[in-house]
Amino acid sequence: MEERKVLYSAVQPTNNLTIGNYIGAITNWVGLQNNYDCYFAIANMHAITVRQVPAELRQRTLSLLALYIACGVDPEKCVLYLQSHVPAHAELCWVLNTFTYVGEMERMTQFKDKSARHAENINMGLMDYPVLMTADILLYQSDIVPVGLDQRQHVEIARDIAQRFNNAYSPTFKVPEALYLKVGAKIGDLLDPTKKMSKSAENANGSVFLSDDRDAIIRKFKRAVTDSEACVKYDPENKPGVSNLLSIYSAFSGKSVAEAEKEFAGAGYGDFKLAVGETVADRLAPIQAEQAKLLADKAYLDGVLRSGAERAARTANKTLAKVYKKIGFYS
Repeated sequence: MEERKVLYSAVQPTNNLTIGNYIGAITNWVGLQNNYDCYFAIANMHAITVRQVPAELRQRTLSLLALYIACGVDPEKCVLYLQSHVPAHAELCWVLNTFTYVGEMERMTQFKDKSARHAENINMGLMDYPVLMTADILLYQSDIVPVGLDQRQHVEIARDIAQRFNNAYSPTFKVPEALYLKVGAKIGDLLDPTKKMSKSAENANGSVFLSDDRDAIIRKFKRAVTDSEACVKYDPENKPGVSNLLSIYSAFSGKSVAEAEKEFAGAGYGDFKLAVGETVADRLAPIQAEQAKLLADKAYLDGVLRSGAERAARTANKTLAKVYKKIGFYS
Protein backbone atom coordinates (compact mmCIF):
# COMPACT_ATOMS: atom_id res chain seq x y z
CA MET A 1 0.00 0.00 0.00
CA GLU A 2 1.36 3.41 -1.00
CA GLU A 3 2.38 5.63 1.93
CA ARG A 4 0.15 8.66 2.32
CA LYS A 5 1.70 12.06 1.74
CA VAL A 6 2.02 14.53 4.61
CA LEU A 7 0.10 17.79 4.30
CA TYR A 8 0.62 20.85 6.53
CA SER A 9 -1.54 23.93 6.93
CA ALA A 10 -2.01 26.59 9.61
CA VAL A 11 -4.33 29.54 10.23
CA GLN A 12 -3.92 32.40 12.70
CA PRO A 13 -6.59 32.90 15.38
CA THR A 14 -7.01 36.58 14.49
CA ASN A 15 -10.28 38.38 13.71
CA ASN A 16 -13.33 36.51 12.52
CA LEU A 17 -13.09 34.15 9.57
CA THR A 18 -15.27 35.02 6.58
CA ILE A 19 -17.29 32.86 4.21
CA GLY A 20 -14.33 33.32 1.83
CA ASN A 21 -12.05 31.55 4.36
CA TYR A 22 -14.71 28.87 4.79
CA ILE A 23 -14.97 28.17 1.04
CA GLY A 24 -11.24 28.59 0.32
CA ALA A 25 -9.68 26.86 3.33
CA ILE A 26 -11.90 25.04 5.80
CA THR A 27 -14.04 23.05 3.34
CA ASN A 28 -10.83 22.01 1.59
CA TRP A 29 -9.31 20.82 4.88
CA VAL A 30 -12.35 18.63 5.44
CA GLY A 31 -11.80 16.94 2.07
CA LEU A 32 -8.00 16.74 2.31
CA GLN A 33 -8.00 14.93 5.69
CA ASN A 34 -9.32 11.80 3.97
CA ASN A 35 -6.44 11.60 1.47
CA TYR A 36 -3.36 12.86 3.33
CA ASP A 37 -1.71 12.62 6.76
CA CYS A 38 -2.73 16.13 7.80
CA TYR A 39 -1.21 18.44 10.39
CA PHE A 40 -3.48 21.43 10.97
CA ALA A 41 -2.16 24.11 13.32
CA ILE A 42 -3.69 27.14 14.96
CA ALA A 43 -0.79 29.54 14.43
CA ASN A 44 -0.86 31.65 17.59
CA MET A 45 2.91 32.28 17.45
CA HIS A 46 2.50 33.95 14.06
CA ALA A 47 -0.39 36.00 15.43
CA ILE A 48 1.74 37.98 17.91
CA THR A 49 3.77 39.73 15.19
CA VAL A 50 0.90 42.23 15.51
CA ARG A 51 -0.08 43.30 19.06
CA GLN A 52 -2.88 41.18 20.52
CA VAL A 53 -5.14 41.55 23.54
CA PRO A 54 -4.14 38.41 25.54
CA ALA A 55 -7.63 37.46 26.76
CA GLU A 56 -9.04 37.89 23.24
CA LEU A 57 -6.26 35.79 21.70
CA ARG A 58 -7.01 32.95 24.13
CA GLN A 59 -10.74 33.18 23.44
CA ARG A 60 -10.26 33.28 19.65
CA THR A 61 -7.93 30.27 19.83
CA LEU A 62 -10.63 28.07 21.39
CA SER A 63 -13.28 29.58 19.14
CA LEU A 64 -11.28 28.69 16.01
CA LEU A 65 -10.62 25.15 17.26
CA ALA A 66 -14.36 24.66 17.92
CA LEU A 67 -15.19 26.09 14.50
CA TYR A 68 -12.87 23.68 12.69
CA ILE A 69 -14.39 20.69 14.45
CA ALA A 70 -17.93 22.01 13.85
CA CYS A 71 -17.13 22.31 10.13
CA GLY A 72 -16.01 18.68 9.94
CA VAL A 73 -12.25 18.76 10.62
CA ASP A 74 -11.93 15.51 12.58
CA PRO A 75 -9.27 15.34 15.34
CA GLU A 76 -9.32 11.54 14.96
CA LYS A 77 -8.37 11.76 11.26
CA CYS A 78 -5.80 14.56 11.48
CA VAL A 79 -3.42 16.19 13.96
CA LEU A 80 -5.14 19.37 15.16
CA TYR A 81 -2.95 21.35 17.53
CA LEU A 82 -1.81 24.73 18.83
CA GLN A 83 1.55 25.95 17.48
CA SER A 84 2.82 27.25 20.86
CA HIS A 85 2.21 23.83 22.46
CA VAL A 86 5.07 22.35 20.39
CA PRO A 87 8.34 24.12 21.37
CA ALA A 88 10.16 22.54 18.39
CA HIS A 89 8.61 25.23 16.14
CA ALA A 90 10.57 28.01 17.86
CA GLU A 91 13.69 25.84 18.23
CA LEU A 92 13.89 24.90 14.55
CA CYS A 93 13.12 28.48 13.55
CA TRP A 94 16.28 29.63 15.38
CA VAL A 95 18.45 27.11 13.54
CA LEU A 96 16.89 27.99 10.17
CA ASN A 97 17.52 31.70 10.82
CA THR A 98 21.19 30.90 10.34
CA PHE A 99 20.40 29.59 6.83
CA THR A 100 18.30 32.63 5.83
CA TYR A 101 19.54 35.96 4.48
CA VAL A 102 18.30 39.38 5.60
CA GLY A 103 17.87 40.50 1.99
CA GLU A 104 15.50 37.59 1.30
CA MET A 105 13.29 38.57 4.23
CA GLU A 106 13.27 42.26 3.30
CA ARG A 107 12.03 41.35 -0.19
CA MET A 108 9.05 39.33 1.08
CA THR A 109 5.80 40.94 -0.08
CA GLN A 110 4.03 40.29 3.22
CA PHE A 111 6.82 41.99 5.20
CA LYS A 112 6.61 45.05 2.96
CA ASP A 113 2.79 45.17 3.20
CA LYS A 114 2.64 44.66 6.97
CA SER A 115 5.46 47.15 7.56
CA ALA A 116 3.44 49.75 5.67
CA ARG A 117 0.27 48.90 7.65
CA HIS A 118 1.99 48.70 11.07
CA ALA A 119 4.70 51.34 10.71
CA GLU A 120 4.70 51.87 14.49
CA ASN A 121 5.59 48.22 15.15
CA ILE A 122 8.03 46.88 12.53
CA ASN A 123 9.38 44.11 14.77
CA MET A 124 11.79 41.27 14.04
CA GLY A 125 8.89 38.80 14.22
CA LEU A 126 7.31 40.48 11.18
CA MET A 127 10.51 39.98 9.24
CA ASP A 128 11.14 36.47 10.58
CA TYR A 129 7.57 35.30 9.91
CA PRO A 130 8.52 33.26 6.78
CA VAL A 131 11.31 31.44 8.67
CA LEU A 132 8.89 30.38 11.39
CA MET A 133 6.49 29.27 8.67
CA THR A 134 9.33 27.30 7.08
CA ALA A 135 10.02 25.62 10.44
CA ASP A 136 6.30 24.79 10.75
CA ILE A 137 6.32 23.04 7.38
CA LEU A 138 9.71 21.28 7.56
CA LEU A 139 9.25 19.89 11.10
CA TYR A 140 6.62 17.45 9.86
CA GLN A 141 8.50 16.41 6.70
CA SER A 142 5.57 17.85 4.75
CA ASP A 143 5.12 16.88 1.12
CA ILE A 144 2.27 19.27 0.43
CA VAL A 145 1.30 22.78 1.60
CA PRO A 146 -2.12 23.98 0.40
CA VAL A 147 -1.98 27.73 -0.24
CA GLY A 148 -3.61 30.55 -2.12
CA LEU A 149 -1.56 32.29 -4.80
CA ASP A 150 -0.81 35.12 -2.34
CA GLN A 151 1.18 32.63 -0.19
CA ARG A 152 3.30 31.26 -3.04
CA GLN A 153 6.36 33.23 -1.91
CA HIS A 154 6.30 31.58 1.53
CA VAL A 155 6.41 28.07 0.09
CA GLU A 156 9.21 29.08 -2.28
CA ILE A 157 11.35 30.39 0.59
CA ALA A 158 10.64 27.19 2.58
CA ARG A 159 11.90 25.16 -0.39
CA ASP A 160 15.03 27.35 -0.69
CA ILE A 161 15.89 27.04 3.01
CA ALA A 162 15.27 23.26 3.02
CA GLN A 163 17.55 22.78 0.01
CA ARG A 164 20.21 25.06 1.50
CA PHE A 165 20.29 23.00 4.72
CA ASN A 166 20.23 19.68 2.83
CA ASN A 167 23.14 20.84 0.65
CA ALA A 168 25.17 21.99 3.65
CA TYR A 169 24.83 18.70 5.55
CA SER A 170 22.93 15.88 3.89
CA PRO A 171 19.27 15.24 3.02
CA THR A 172 17.39 16.13 6.22
CA PHE A 173 14.18 17.81 5.13
CA LYS A 174 11.63 16.91 2.48
CA VAL A 175 11.39 19.80 0.02
CA PRO A 176 7.67 20.71 0.10
CA GLU A 177 5.42 21.36 -2.88
CA ALA A 178 2.65 23.97 -2.94
CA LEU A 179 -0.86 22.73 -3.63
CA TYR A 180 -2.86 25.52 -5.26
CA LEU A 181 -6.43 24.71 -4.40
CA LYS A 182 -9.16 25.01 -6.99
CA VAL A 183 -11.75 26.93 -5.01
CA GLY A 184 -13.83 28.26 -7.88
CA ALA A 185 -14.09 32.00 -8.25
CA LYS A 186 -12.47 34.22 -5.65
CA ILE A 187 -15.04 35.47 -3.13
CA GLY A 188 -15.20 39.26 -3.34
CA ASP A 189 -16.22 41.96 -0.88
CA LEU A 190 -20.00 42.54 -1.04
CA LEU A 191 -19.56 46.34 -1.26
CA ASP A 192 -16.54 46.27 -3.59
CA PRO A 193 -16.55 42.92 -5.44
CA THR A 194 -13.28 43.76 -7.23
CA LYS A 195 -11.53 43.25 -3.84
CA LYS A 196 -11.16 39.94 -2.01
CA MET A 197 -13.49 39.48 0.97
CA SER A 198 -11.25 40.10 3.98
CA LYS A 199 -11.49 39.39 7.70
CA SER A 200 -9.81 42.76 8.37
CA ALA A 201 -11.75 44.93 5.89
CA GLU A 202 -12.29 48.55 6.89
CA ASN A 203 -16.06 48.24 6.35
CA ALA A 204 -17.34 45.06 8.00
CA ASN A 205 -20.57 45.23 5.96
CA GLY A 206 -18.66 43.99 2.93
CA SER A 207 -17.57 40.79 4.67
CA VAL A 208 -19.83 37.98 5.89
CA PHE A 209 -18.29 36.40 8.98
CA LEU A 210 -18.88 32.83 10.09
CA SER A 211 -19.98 34.26 13.45
CA ASP A 212 -22.65 36.57 11.96
CA ASP A 213 -26.22 35.77 13.00
CA ARG A 214 -28.98 35.18 10.46
CA ASP A 215 -30.26 38.78 10.52
CA ALA A 216 -26.76 40.22 9.98
CA ILE A 217 -26.06 37.82 7.09
CA ILE A 218 -29.30 38.67 5.28
CA ARG A 219 -28.88 42.40 5.94
CA LYS A 220 -25.37 42.35 4.42
CA PHE A 221 -26.53 40.48 1.31
CA LYS A 222 -29.47 42.87 0.84
CA ARG A 223 -26.94 45.74 0.75
CA ALA A 224 -24.60 43.97 -1.66
CA VAL A 225 -23.57 45.96 -4.73
CA THR A 226 -25.09 44.81 -8.05
CA ASP A 227 -25.68 46.93 -11.21
CA SER A 228 -28.48 48.63 -13.12
CA GLU A 229 -29.08 45.86 -15.67
CA ALA A 230 -31.48 43.75 -13.51
CA CYS A 231 -30.27 40.49 -15.08
CA VAL A 232 -28.76 37.62 -13.07
CA LYS A 233 -25.89 36.52 -15.27
CA TYR A 234 -22.30 35.41 -14.62
CA ASP A 235 -20.00 37.99 -16.22
CA PRO A 236 -17.16 38.92 -13.82
CA GLU A 237 -15.79 41.67 -16.06
CA ASN A 238 -19.02 43.59 -16.67
CA LYS A 239 -21.11 42.40 -13.71
CA PRO A 240 -18.66 41.84 -10.82
CA GLY A 241 -21.28 42.23 -8.07
CA VAL A 242 -23.82 39.83 -9.53
CA SER A 243 -21.07 37.36 -10.52
CA ASN A 244 -19.70 37.40 -6.95
CA LEU A 245 -23.17 36.65 -5.55
CA LEU A 246 -23.59 33.79 -8.05
CA SER A 247 -20.22 32.32 -6.96
CA ILE A 248 -21.27 32.49 -3.31
CA TYR A 249 -24.68 30.96 -4.03
CA SER A 250 -23.05 28.18 -6.05
CA ALA A 251 -20.56 27.37 -3.25
CA PHE A 252 -23.23 27.29 -0.53
CA SER A 253 -26.05 25.61 -2.46
CA GLY A 254 -23.95 22.98 -4.24
CA LYS A 255 -25.47 24.03 -7.57
CA SER A 256 -23.36 25.04 -10.55
CA VAL A 257 -23.25 28.68 -11.62
CA ALA A 258 -25.16 27.73 -14.80
CA GLU A 259 -27.91 26.09 -12.70
CA ALA A 260 -28.07 29.20 -10.50
CA GLU A 261 -28.40 31.45 -13.56
CA LYS A 262 -31.37 29.36 -14.75
CA GLU A 263 -32.94 29.40 -11.29
CA PHE A 264 -32.89 33.20 -11.11
CA ALA A 265 -33.71 33.95 -14.76
CA GLY A 266 -36.22 36.80 -14.70
CA ALA A 267 -35.86 37.36 -10.94
CA GLY A 268 -35.31 40.85 -9.54
CA TYR A 269 -32.08 41.64 -7.71
CA GLY A 270 -33.94 42.03 -4.40
CA ASP A 271 -35.26 38.45 -4.52
CA PHE A 272 -31.89 37.15 -5.77
CA LYS A 273 -29.91 38.80 -2.95
CA LEU A 274 -32.39 37.58 -0.33
CA ALA A 275 -32.12 33.99 -1.67
CA VAL A 276 -28.31 34.11 -1.52
CA GLY A 277 -28.40 35.47 2.04
CA GLU A 278 -30.89 32.82 3.20
CA THR A 279 -28.87 30.01 1.59
CA VAL A 280 -25.68 31.14 3.36
CA ALA A 281 -27.49 31.59 6.69
CA ASP A 282 -29.12 28.13 6.40
CA ARG A 283 -25.74 26.48 5.77
CA LEU A 284 -24.00 28.30 8.64
CA ALA A 285 -26.73 27.82 11.27
CA PRO A 286 -25.92 24.17 12.17
CA ILE A 287 -22.17 24.95 12.16
CA GLN A 288 -22.70 27.87 14.56
CA ALA A 289 -24.90 25.72 16.82
CA GLU A 290 -22.28 22.94 16.93
CA GLN A 291 -19.49 25.46 17.58
CA ALA A 292 -21.45 26.92 20.55
CA LYS A 293 -22.00 23.39 21.92
CA LEU A 294 -18.28 22.60 21.65
CA LEU A 295 -17.27 25.89 23.30
CA ALA A 296 -19.45 24.96 26.26
CA ASP A 297 -17.34 21.78 26.69
CA LYS A 298 -13.92 23.24 27.45
CA ALA A 299 -12.66 19.90 28.85
CA TYR A 300 -13.24 18.26 25.45
CA LEU A 301 -11.44 21.07 23.56
CA ASP A 302 -8.51 20.97 26.00
CA GLY A 303 -8.32 17.21 25.45
CA VAL A 304 -8.19 17.69 21.66
CA LEU A 305 -5.34 20.21 22.05
CA ARG A 306 -3.46 17.98 24.49
CA SER A 307 -3.70 14.93 22.24
CA GLY A 308 -2.86 17.02 19.14
CA ALA A 309 0.23 18.53 20.79
CA GLU A 310 1.49 15.07 21.85
CA ARG A 311 1.05 13.64 18.35
CA ALA A 312 2.59 16.71 16.67
CA ALA A 313 5.54 16.75 19.09
CA ARG A 314 6.37 13.10 18.38
CA THR A 315 7.02 13.90 14.72
CA ALA A 316 8.47 17.38 15.28
CA ASN A 317 10.97 16.24 17.92
CA LYS A 318 12.31 13.47 15.65
CA THR A 319 13.07 16.04 12.95
CA LEU A 320 14.60 18.47 15.46
CA ALA A 321 16.85 15.77 16.95
CA LYS A 322 18.13 14.95 13.46
CA VAL A 323 18.83 18.66 12.79
CA TYR A 324 20.62 19.14 16.13
CA LYS A 325 22.83 16.13 15.47
CA LYS A 326 23.75 17.33 11.98
CA ILE A 327 24.70 20.84 13.05
CA GLY A 328 26.87 19.50 15.87
CA PHE A 329 24.86 20.18 19.02
CA TYR A 330 26.14 17.89 21.79
CA SER A 331 23.42 15.63 23.20
